[in-house]
Amino acid sequence: MTLTQQIITIGLCVLGTMLTRFLPFWVFRGGQVPAYVRYLGRALPGAIFGMLVVYCLKGVQWTAGTYGLPELLAILVTIGLHRWKKQMLLSIAGGTVCYMLLVQWVF
Repeated sequence: MTLTQQIITIGLCVLGTMLTRFLPFWVFRGGQVPAYVRYLGRALPGAIFGMLVVYCLKGVQWTAGTYGLPELLAILVTIGLHRWKKQMLLSIAGGTVCYMLLVQWVF
């Protein structure tokens, strides 16, 4: 890739990022957000996390090997950390570290 192509690529990435950041403020300039958009703001985060859980568990062999035990233990650690501290990053990091340790050293 030539220097000109690299500059154009970086510029387009910056433009795309800035457009997605500023577009909601331009569209809803009046300050009143439609009810449908507010509903999506409440409903989509849970739906996205549910979809991520299904995606992460789609390849688990429930009837062979470790029977999905590392995955289930990591999920329980994630849920426990989130109920205890109520901090999403800590919960996600704790569950990930737990899973990695289980897979590398236990199972």
